[in-house]
Amino acid sequence: MARQHISSGFKSITEIIQKEKDFENLRDTVKNYNVVEEFEVIFPELSKIAKAIKTDKRILFLKVENSVWKSEMNFQKNLLIEKINKHFNEQVIKSIKFI
Repeated sequence: MARQHISSGFKSITEIIQKEKDFENLRDTVKNYNVVEEFEVIFPELSKIAKAIKTDKRILFLKVENSVWKSEMNFQKNLLIEKINKHFNEQVIKSIKFI
């Protein structure tokens, strides 16, 4: 006897979280967490110079070792933002603040 596939109308939890408007804040929180967690993966060469502290409203806060590196990284800010957004295939960061 052949089995018939009947669509039950149920959605997976993953599908609900990824698509439902009610979970938009949760998705943004996860994206923010991922940016901070993956900063060293994206920029392994900066691991001794800068540390991602947090993101808030698409702004990444980086703690930088000293003022010289802060100034240098400020010149490279747009490249850093571009590389982060490319890594996540969407605009997750629009600006960077150095602390």
